[in-house]
Amino acid sequence: MADQPTPEATTENTPPGEAVSQKPSSGGVFSRRRLLGTAGATGLALGAAGGAAGYAAAPAADKAAPLTSLGADTVMFHGKHQPGITTALQARGHLVAFDLAAGAGRKEAAALLRRWSTTAQRLMAGQAAAQDDTDVARDAGPSSLTVTFGFGNSFFARTGLEKQRPVALDPLPDFSSDHLDKARSNGDLWVQIGADDALVAFHALRTLQKDAGSAARVRWQMNGFNRSPGATAQPMTARNLMGQVDGTRNPKPSESDFDRRIFVPAAGDPAWMANGSYAVVRRIRMLLDDWEKLSVKAQEDVVGRKKSTGAPLTGGTETTAMNLDKTDADGNLVVPLNAHARITRPDQNGGAAMLRRPFSFHDGFDTDGVPDAGLLFVCWQADPLRGFVPVQRKLDRGDALSTFIRHEASGLFAVPGGAAEGEYVGQRLLEA
Repeated sequence: MADQPTPEATTENTPPGEAVSQKPSSGGVFSRRRLLGTAGATGLALGAAGGAAGYAAAPAADKAAPLTSLGADTVMFHGKHQPGITTALQARGHLVAFDLAAGAGRKEAAALLRRWSTTAQRLMAGQAAAQDDTDVARDAGPSSLTVTFGFGNSFFARTGLEKQRPVALDPLPDFSSDHLDKARSNGDLWVQIGADDALVAFHALRTLQKDAGSAARVRWQMNGFNRSPGATAQPMTARNLMGQVDGTRNPKPSESDFDRRIFVPAAGDPAWMANGSYAVVRRIRMLLDDWEKLSVKAQEDVVGRKKSTGAPLTGGTETTAMNLDKTDADGNLVVPLNAHARITRPDQNGGAAMLRRPFSFHDGFDTDGVPDAGLLFVCWQADPLRGFVPVQRKLDRGDALSTFIRHEASGLFAVPGGAAEGEYVGQRLLEA
């Protein structure tokens, strides 16, 4: 849960070729779902590239649009990068990993990715599935649906493509804070689904699972959520289940070095990963009973930021630079040495950067009433050995927050660049 901010999702910082929010005219009709009440501007930029802000601007109180207007937002499937990376935070998410079935290889994987890409394109455009649509999302618009596909380390041996496996996809090192469940970690194939409507997201999950057919089986699946776009009176960085403003230093697409830090260059190695990225996925359980026993002041010392505003303890607003050398009247550092925000700063980690795009989760209570809840941490970087790994190693050595969290599942996936018109995701790998 690194202290990295969520950039605002505006069309001004949308990278070329990325998805933008699209709305139909007041007389428009979606081919899958008839959307009512879409007339009028919402003031939102849902689906626009720009990271995990959730939305760009809140509508004026006297110009509030119907809630159903959220369903009109569309993210493009085809593009330079896959959707769901720089797309704004979505209200509902599903993460699912598949293993290829016994006997399935490169041919079956290619056919599967072709089916999945066709389905993703249709559903993201607001159309029904090509076959046997369940009608779960019949009455909703596209709702900023995104579907993102990736390959795990084991995929390459299963398909005879070991020579095409990227060095950056080597297994993550062990960390002392890990309590990993292997059954809920890694996998041959990974799919991330996001939407601003729960039924639209589930419809995509169920359709893709059915599309897998006999080629692959579900290895693990996790469900997450975020605050719904427009739920606050003004744009705000998201909060996690600890009540903390979470994501104050995320790299922004408008920054000159954003692509270099987040995406594999067009001339990168291997060639099939051009314009792709690497996703680290971690199920991080929050020990909320212990956390909530702390005073607000103690919580702020653990994080290094004010709980109410996300501003650094050294003063200012959420975006004010943290003064790591500032001391109080007794000569003690205002931001403790083991504060999470201090440890995770890029300038304290050799410039290591990653684009965080997480979901919160709650999977019920155990027999003692302890919540199984926390963060489905997803971060994106051009190279995890220069992004996630050095930061996590440093956190492992003394992060004050580590007492209140537990890493329970982990995965690393190579996510190729976006599919061009007429292509399917991964085609440049599977048909090389």
